[in-house]
Amino acid sequence: LEKNYDKICEFYKKHKIRMYYVICGILMTAYLAAVIAGCSLNFQRALPLFIITVMAVFFICWDFLIAKYEDKITALFSPGERYLKKQWFWLKWVLCAALIITIICWLIFDTMEQGSRQLISFGGLVMYVLLMLIFSKYPTRVAWRPVLSGIGMQFILGLLILRTKVGFDVFSWLGIQIQAFLDYSDIGAKFVFGEKYKDHFFAFKVLPIVVFFSTIMSILYHVGFMQWLIGKVGWIMHIFMGTTPVESLVAAGNIFVGQTESPLLVRPYLTYITKSELHAVMTAGFSTIAGSVLGAYISFGVSSSHLLTASVMSAPASLATSKLFWPETEKPLVTLKNSLQVAKCETKSLLEAASQGASTSITLVANIAANLISFLALLTFLDSALSWLGSLFDYPELNFQNICAYVFMPFSFMMGVDWEDSFIVGGLLGYKTFFNEFLAYERLSKLIHKREKGGSMYINGVKQYMTVRSEVIATYALCGFANFGSLGLVIGGLTSIAPSKRKEIADAALRAMIAGTVACFMTACVAGMLTVPGLEVPCHILLGNASNFTDFPAKSIKLVECCQRLFTSADHSEKNFPEGNYSLSSWKVCCQILGRPAFHCT
Repeated sequence: LEKNYDKICEFYKKHKIRMYYVICGILMTAYLAAVIAGCSLNFQRALPLFIITVMAVFFICWDFLIAKYEDKITALFSPGERYLKKQWFWLKWVLCAALIITIICWLIFDTMEQGSRQLISFGGLVMYVLLMLIFSKYPTRVAWRPVLSGIGMQFILGLLILRTKVGFDVFSWLGIQIQAFLDYSDIGAKFVFGEKYKDHFFAFKVLPIVVFFSTIMSILYHVGFMQWLIGKVGWIMHIFMGTTPVESLVAAGNIFVGQTESPLLVRPYLTYITKSELHAVMTAGFSTIAGSVLGAYISFGVSSSHLLTASVMSAPASLATSKLFWPETEKPLVTLKNSLQVAKCETKSLLEAASQGASTSITLVANIAANLISFLALLTFLDSALSWLGSLFDYPELNFQNICAYVFMPFSFMMGVDWEDSFIVGGLLGYKTFFNEFLAYERLSKLIHKREKGGSMYINGVKQYMTVRSEVIATYALCGFANFGSLGLVIGGLTSIAPSKRKEIADAALRAMIAGTVACFMTACVAGMLTVPGLEVPCHILLGNASNFTDFPAKSIKLVECCQRLFTSADHSEKNFPEGNYSLSSWKVCCQILGRPAFHCT
């Protein structure tokens, strides 16, 4: 038996690689057979699996070709690269002129179709770029390629997701799947806290989602999927924006992980990065949110598709604002993408990774709970003190939200928020900046629930909820960690990773927080330019909001379609008086838009 066992071991060692490939081949064949069988039975049902399989095959082939034939591929495209470098002086001006003409034409046609509201968002985007340039560390040293290409990437991503039906449907589907996936955390919460766990919604419903999501992220890190995905996104930004590999990787990482975890991806290189790169690393952390808390915001009732879109769009925006606010004046030491290796996970098994992810989340959950308890108590005390102070001058309504609202009101209006809603959004931005985004999203979710329930928009002259467009823009503007609480977290986290950069970290932290805030505002501006609320709002709500002249332009294609549908249904009915979901004001709006005869409009 011992001799036979030794022979088997020798045979295994000799043919180990072949056996590995044979087993992988059998498993892949079985998987492809299952995919084909699923598609043949019901292609519509198997479509997500089919798309995932096609993408996986494409990227596996891509990685194989790059690893084996990178030199030959580089040699193939090198003549074109040399030609572009030779002609780049005049070519860049042609591209800039073409870009400007395209933007102007797009704005003209889009304004004709959607109304003039998008122009305010465009003006806000230009305003934020100019403000960042004026207060830049080195205004004359700005390299415009990362700035313009970052805004361009942001715009293209927004255009694909918000304006094309395919992009909108894909991200809506992703949002629904994530929402369904996060609901599995209810099983664990129910087992630990009992049947009535939802009675304490935040503690026993929201916080367990953070634990569950943290576990999943840890598992994905262990299998290497997150490093692979972050590497691909970082490579795309490095190629298109011309940013260094370190800052590109960190910006890509911040789409999925937190502001203290993403620098760990490039930990060995942090000692060698320049001040501008360090500023970019911190800005990327301030302008995005972590995947673990994304689930918590979704559980509040905030749109999952818009939160996902904001997370993706803010990555290039963070690099654009960073390179505008603190331009590169030194020569980067880490430049070759081949020399940059993403840090690997240290866990030994899948179970260890899952356990470590759950254990790590304990600190995050405790921090969230402790911060909310202290901040809400502090905010209530502050409101009480301000109200007492205001009562001395016959203004007892004075509170922290009102002060923040007046400060941030112009900024929220320039993002494209309705003037009537800019006061509310300004207050939310104040909560986010001076406390944290968790508190701001909790307040935003209450406003969303009020709108969904309906009822009077104004009570005693105070607006009770916002329009859909304003909610969408606010969702994008709040989607970042840029607040004073995170400032200390970033300084402490980065200092522990790179002690030699302590002084540079402290000097750049506040500027990075401002740049991160502006990156979120710019993402909100792009969302304001591209958002078409008609995609998600039924006709009766669309017409109801249009009757207030605060949410939609007087004549848009969606409004005309809704009015035509309303009058068509009336033509086939003996009753002319409005009934059902449509109010009298909705009919009046349609009468003004279509100019119908008095038969329907008297």
